[in-house]
Amino acid sequence: MAESAVQLVPLAIVVGMFALFIASGLRTSSRQASEYGVAGGYTGRIGIGAAIASNWMSAASFLGLAGMFYLKGYYAMAFVVGWTGGYVLLLVLMATQIRRFGKYTAPDFVGFRYESEAARTLAAIIAIVITIIYGVAQFRGIALIVSWLFGIAYTPAVIVGAALVVGFVVVSGALGVARNQKLQYFVLITAFILPLMLMARKLGYFWILPQFGYGAAIRDLQQQFGFAWSEPFATVSSFHWLALCFTLMFGTAGLPHVLSRFYMVPGIRDARWGVVWGLFFIALIYWSAPAYGVLARLFEARGGIVLNSTDPMVADMAVLSAVRYSGLPLWCIGLLAAGGMSAAFSTVAGLLLTGSASFSYDIYPRLIRPNASEVDKVYAAKGFFLALAVIVMALSLRPWGMIAEIAALAFALAGNTIFPAFLLGIWWGRANAAGVISGMLAGVVITFVPFMAGALPFLSALPPATSSAFIGAPLVILVMVAVSLLTSPPSEEIRRFLARNVHDTTEE
Repeated sequence: MAESAVQLVPLAIVVGMFALFIASGLRTSSRQASEYGVAGGYTGRIGIGAAIASNWMSAASFLGLAGMFYLKGYYAMAFVVGWTGGYVLLLVLMATQIRRFGKYTAPDFVGFRYESEAARTLAAIIAIVITIIYGVAQFRGIALIVSWLFGIAYTPAVIVGAALVVGFVVVSGALGVARNQKLQYFVLITAFILPLMLMARKLGYFWILPQFGYGAAIRDLQQQFGFAWSEPFATVSSFHWLALCFTLMFGTAGLPHVLSRFYMVPGIRDARWGVVWGLFFIALIYWSAPAYGVLARLFEARGGIVLNSTDPMVADMAVLSAVRYSGLPLWCIGLLAAGGMSAAFSTVAGLLLTGSASFSYDIYPRLIRPNASEVDKVYAAKGFFLALAVIVMALSLRPWGMIAEIAALAFALAGNTIFPAFLLGIWWGRANAAGVISGMLAGVVITFVPFMAGALPFLSALPPATSSAFIGAPLVILVMVAVSLLTSPPSEEIRRFLARNVHDTTEE
């Protein structure tokens, strides 16, 4: 959907959305390190759920998921099941327990639970790498929208998009970004569902709940145009489908910026109900994304457009293409573009803030400047925020893959490292520092070793890196268990803390 002119009406809607968020964000400002990216005010359980959903809803969810359905049909269901299943896993196994630790970042948790500065530093480095990979996926989504809005090529759009992200966070202030997340979610959900309802109505489908009405479009595509891509496991094996699904599930329960949401809630019940509300808000988007992929295909077929089944750039823009081909007014496309920008900005701001918090709290005062004051940490966090933005921007200049595919690699790394560290750290008192360090290092190797398949052909038999946690997470857990049993147990103090404070038992 390449355009050569500036899209004035959609651009005006996007600018209006930015003005709304900035006005909201300027109500507060960040002055203390304790508020920089790791804290926020209490806003009720629904507010926590909306913030979780906003924090979670990214360019991968808003643009990439529909694009994946557009391109690969049923295969994309692995993303829906994996991402939502990850939140269920988080709810059942970790949400309330994480809150009981009372720590602010994932590295902070690892350092406290495993009583190891080395483990904490390693977790901080992994969190930063996850931030960079996931941020590249968000920057790609931002660049695609900016490219369409301004009628410019992808490369300058990456630079413009990066400048907008940094400018947005700097102007609003770090605390303002956190408070904007609720507002961003409600803008996002409205922007995503309203055009879908209008498209379904125009096509004569059940439009009140288009999430249930688009099945007729799948039937029409098959009967009228002979296009069928909804058959399960038609393009990949069931093993690869499950591998991706479980990788995304483990990764969701291990993403640092998702886990950090539970550190700041005021109570254990708030953490639990915040996840429940968050799941509901997230589900509203996920029920809708497949419909966009299907309707984009249908409009292409009815318009005589050759079904482009291989171009990832076209697929990532399927949401906007569907509305444009439908003939809906420009403001509908502008609303979607604003929603996509909101989703990407919300997530990338949270990611960069989490990454900068990991550096300023877990690396800077411990390895670089031991006597750093709170003000020094704030400056370190802001400086590293800018450095991260530049790194992510530079990496985004190369189109590594679809938005959802790039994001999946970040999930794989989180599923192979942070998830096992949290899982055993909460539920197995015998897990120790040597075990978690060995496990996280093994997880890093497992995540990236598939990229060496070109030099080592036997590695091509392994699942791709984006699906590696299906096998990798259990292997890492085994490594942690074996190394922990072969080395000294944790201190009695931490075992007593787990028994009394985390699991509400008096046994040691």
